[in-house]
Amino acid sequence: MKKQVYNPYLPSWEYVPDGEPHIFNNRVYVYGSHDRFNGNTYCMEPYVCWSAPVKDLTNWTYHGIIYTGKEDPLNETKKRLMFAPDVVEKNGIYYLFYGLDTSDTISVAKSEKPEGPFTFYGHVHHKDGQILGKKEGDRQQFDPGVFKDDDGQVYLYSGFSSTPKVIERIKKKIQKQGLHIDIDTLMSTSGNLVMKLEDDMLTLKSEPISLLPGVSNSKGTGFEGHEFFEASSMRKFNGMYYAIYSSVNGHELCYAMSKYPDRDFEYKGVLHSNGNIGIKDYPTYYYANNHGSAIEIDGTYYVFGHRHTNYSQYQRQGVAEKLVMNEDGTFNQAEMTSCGLNKGPLQSNQEYPSYIACVLMAKNGACKEDVSIDRDNHPAITQNEQKESYITNIQDGTVIGYKYFDYKNVQTISVVVQSSSNCQFEIYVGKEKVGIIDIQACDSFMNYSTLVSISNQVNDLCFVCRGNSVVDFKSFSIK
Repeated sequence: MKKQVYNPYLPSWEYVPDGEPHIFNNRVYVYGSHDRFNGNTYCMEPYVCWSAPVKDLTNWTYHGIIYTGKEDPLNETKKRLMFAPDVVEKNGIYYLFYGLDTSDTISVAKSEKPEGPFTFYGHVHHKDGQILGKKEGDRQQFDPGVFKDDDGQVYLYSGFSSTPKVIERIKKKIQKQGLHIDIDTLMSTSGNLVMKLEDDMLTLKSEPISLLPGVSNSKGTGFEGHEFFEASSMRKFNGMYYAIYSSVNGHELCYAMSKYPDRDFEYKGVLHSNGNIGIKDYPTYYYANNHGSAIEIDGTYYVFGHRHTNYSQYQRQGVAEKLVMNEDGTFNQAEMTSCGLNKGPLQSNQEYPSYIACVLMAKNGACKEDVSIDRDNHPAITQNEQKESYITNIQDGTVIGYKYFDYKNVQTISVVVQSSSNCQFEIYVGKEKVGIIDIQACDSFMNYSTLVSISNQVNDLCFVCRGNSVVDFKSFSIK
């Protein structure tokens, strides 16, 4: 049986969001934050690294913990969290750029190998030695992205910007307190920054300048409605530079293009939405913040982002999808699928885990994922004590979808579930209802199946729950 890769592309128990993919030595390395299952905030675990051969994206290797951050002098308690990192190679040394929680600075660790382990190296600083972010007049540093151009020059990108809701809240506070502050001036530095680094990878060769606009300074720029929020990342394809970032909408990774790495970027569109918003006019999955980048692997373009699980924004998992590049260098928005890195649809005639669902929504639809979400009325992807992932709290009208499968004369579809009472799973392929699975009340996982007739085709698979029941869903088979 041919080995395949799903979304999420790492094991179901792994939570590596904010993925920055890079190719070193013919392997794809993914560097990101590290969430904890059932964690109560972002990035509670130390950095780890996973990699796969560029010729075989089904074969991911775990390299273990690559950096803890305890050596960083700014990490006084040795317990501070580390947010989204990025890595670049320079003269055979690999440099990991990161920020500590609530910090305005950028720290750097280094290693002789892309998989680490990394050791603390220093802090990005001005030419006079003052740490970037600590000097009077410095703007907040956040989510560093690092990029080496073809001539060897390394660029550092950083920044955090306000959302429309935050700006409106500031305006109301100013008005309420009767302060005479020009809000437009206050927010004029909104957006992200770009700066050049010296060969030591710590000293600024050029002072930070604004690159992409935020909400307060986007008027007339073409970025309106998709302004920069966080998650700076730079890529270069076919001589053009692509600035990739998380917009003020949170769920979407957007991009802008330029002929230069440090100026003249034009907004071009959305690469990925973890609610599938833009592909559909409404969310088909529970969405929240997004962070990632684009990469070309063995001749195919992909966007790496993350999805949300377990009724929380704090347990994020890496996902990836194929990108289609147009003749002018722009990309179409990628659809959320179950098989993004698989280079094609998934096979029939085998069993699949339920957690690879790319569509998940309650009877009344999906919504923004939040720690205060109404858990009683929504499904979620979660895991048990054995770190086995499954979908929980499926109720009447819950929709669970998978894209895509290469059906080969399929005659049976079965599900492994446990249910509080009798119910049914309606089965849809495309818009056609192809069968119904009758499910009996059971307090442990049981297998239920039905006969179907699905001719040769590539299409999706969708289950819709019917009945007054609460169901946990472990896996399904197509045969």
